[in-house]
Amino acid sequence: VQLVESGGDLVQPGGSLRLSCVASGFTFSRYRMSWYRQGSGKERELVARVTSAGVSTTYADSVKGRFTISRDNTKNTVYLQMNSLKPDDTAVYYCHAQYCPTNVCFAQTYWGQGTQVTVSS
Repeated sequence: VQLVESGGDLVQPGGSLRLSCVASGFTFSRYRMSWYRQGSGKERELVARVTSAGVSTTYADSVKGRFTISRDNTKNTVYLQMNSLKPDDTAVYYCHAQYCPTNVCFAQTYWGQGTQVTVSS
């Protein structure tokens, strides 16, 4: 099983980035996918989540209206489009998968290795 994130970079405030997470080794379409982030000295927090079929999304209040999560089940990939980036968005961003074949989710989860996003002038 692998979750491989990419797309992290150094960007100026107000800029945009698109993160990608490619999954392998499990049935991607049966997993709810999420992006978490962890800033220096901070706890890991949920940024955005999308259901297994991509029908429903959830966002942290701090990113609503700026970030968009999406998935392509034909490519086993989940994306996080980040616009109007702020210095407070600086963190390592992690991809997370949880087995949710129906409305019920199970304890089976996977994490990626993370990708660094730095927002600074």
